[in-house]
Amino acid sequence: MKDLKIPKIHTIKNTPKETLEKWYRLLTIGRAIDEKAPNYLKQAIGWSYHAPYAGHDGIQLAVGQYFEKEKDHMYLYYRDMLTALSSGMTAEEIILNGISKATDPSSGGRHMSNHLAKPEWNIHSVSSATGNHTLHAVGTARAIKYYGEKTVAISNQGESSVSEGYVYEAINGADKEELPVIFVVQDNGYGISVPKKDQTAQRKVANNFIGFKNLRIIHCNGKDIFDSMNAMAEAKRFAIEESKPVLLQANCVRMGSHSNSDDHLLYRSDAERNYVVEYDPLAKFRRLLLRYDRFKEEELLAIEAETKTVIKAAHKAAMGAPDPDPESIHDFVFSEPMVSTKYPEGLHSETGDKKKLITALNETLKAEFRYNPDTFIWGQDMANKDKGGIFNVSKGMQQEFGEKRVFNAPIAEDFIMGTANGMSRFSDKIRVVIEGAEFADYFWPAMEQYIDTSHDLWRSNGKFSPNITIRLASGGYIGGGMYHSQNIEGSLAAIPGVRIVYPSFADDAAGLLRTSIRSEGLTMFMEPKALYQDPKAATVVPDDFEVPFGKARVRRDGDDLTLITYGNTTHLSIEAANKLADEGVSVEVIDLRSLIPLDEETILNSVRKTNKVLIVHEDKVFGGFGGELSAIITEKAFEDLDAPVKRVGSPFTPVGFNRILEQAILPNTERIYKAAKELSEY
Repeated sequence: MKDLKIPKIHTIKNTPKETLEKWYRLLTIGRAIDEKAPNYLKQAIGWSYHAPYAGHDGIQLAVGQYFEKEKDHMYLYYRDMLTALSSGMTAEEIILNGISKATDPSSGGRHMSNHLAKPEWNIHSVSSATGNHTLHAVGTARAIKYYGEKTVAISNQGESSVSEGYVYEAINGADKEELPVIFVVQDNGYGISVPKKDQTAQRKVANNFIGFKNLRIIHCNGKDIFDSMNAMAEAKRFAIEESKPVLLQANCVRMGSHSNSDDHLLYRSDAERNYVVEYDPLAKFRRLLLRYDRFKEEELLAIEAETKTVIKAAHKAAMGAPDPDPESIHDFVFSEPMVSTKYPEGLHSETGDKKKLITALNETLKAEFRYNPDTFIWGQDMANKDKGGIFNVSKGMQQEFGEKRVFNAPIAEDFIMGTANGMSRFSDKIRVVIEGAEFADYFWPAMEQYIDTSHDLWRSNGKFSPNITIRLASGGYIGGGMYHSQNIEGSLAAIPGVRIVYPSFADDAAGLLRTSIRSEGLTMFMEPKALYQDPKAATVVPDDFEVPFGKARVRRDGDDLTLITYGNTTHLSIEAANKLADEGVSVEVIDLRSLIPLDEETILNSVRKTNKVLIVHEDKVFGGFGGELSAIITEKAFEDLDAPVKRVGSPFTPVGFNRILEQAILPNTERIYKAAKELSEY
């Protein structure tokens, strides 16, 4: 609790008057802003999205009063204006958010209005996907438990959010891990215009989770200040003392429309709208203060007059605040990478015994876990006796580093990704590595969390960097077929905020993995699984080798043609180049290693030298990453080209299971050779 001493059981009679006064001030200020917000839109000032909270007053006041800033961790949802105010944010800060000013502490105007945050207090930035931050709260609670803190993570959301699969994943994971997290479900009976009966068969949605072993379910009247305070007090006590999750369902009413883009007159009857107004929590609290003689009418009128003064001053200050600078759009797209001083180009000349790509990955993971004790890894099949991941990349890690740092996750890719996001929020010293899915093609269920995490840094205006490395076994040439041999990097490359690396050799795999883990921010680490054990990918791997992001590697010098590639096709391209060399054609092979950021300098310098370009990748030609490479070269080196940019990749089909079909689809040395020869003769 905050500075005021409040009894464990709250009633109108035993709560100190100074506390009741504080609550009434917060309630009146919050309601005043709630009612004023639509006027900003009408005057074209801002606040184009506003979800009024009126009818949720009791539970939102209670959650905020029981939140301890810089200690607890809070995840608000878009209707949580009073929760933010009760947690300590000021009226001015809330208006700054509403009208999207540069000094808005939530996002500096980058995120939608009504999405409130203050990361420096552990009031975390969340996106607009309903209830997706439940997974973040679980990840944060995992860190709270690991580091032995006596505190909680709090997730706030509406009742309709529990229809989302990732909310079930979050509650299931918190129950299984016995984590100190409180899921506050504010039930107003509607998901926009969809009534609760169309969401679930249960009258009380919390009862959908009644069979969970460790989950405590608490119901309260979210319209009533005292019932909400008592429920929140018990929820926090239980979560901390028992280190188990709580689902606190607060029965609320929604007095207005869902938001300013909704009109509840279209789907609610006069009787229902009159009913919810009658149950106005603020009006009820005011009547109680008078009925039990805790305040006189003139005292309440004085507080209400002061509220008007507060709102007027907050409005004036916010209106005078600066707007965001258009030039700032490029700030905080990517987090700061680690800078290598020993290997600035990601090259080495060491000799000795060669290591396979899988060995390089395994040894690098272990070295980084020794280097930073705040590094964690989880995923499917990660830690079963001697097994370490589906391909044994993490073999032996749990035995060395323990089950609290290396552990299995449920078969729920969104959970794996979302809890990584949440755990990284606990401390910037934490580094999380996840095996996002057993095969890259299975990563799609995690895309909602991947997208959310990709813009966390930008959305929070640089206040939160998700320091996560996502490992995915990618590509074909193994006879895997659907969900085991597809390529996804072309789709992922269209999403800003994520670095994407794709090594072809053991030393680059080790160096890029080390850089990914040590850097701030989100990195997608694609592993060509067909090369794990392949001798042609084996190299000498120096100790502590580092490969910077955005540094391509010239695998073969040439003068007649530039061949740009990465991943599995790097080796096929080198073979084709060697064959052409025997015929007098000099091919320069560039292994990109890093797709985002991209080493444009190395590419363009080579194009200026050879004047012809062949792009080769395993993914589909149509929509593949090669299309972006071709566009860059055409735009920036058109006058240096003596022939059209040519591409080799897969046709616009899935990769089939039968080896005959796979061979007909995926690029091979002969197809690359023929394309390069044809281009050289252009």
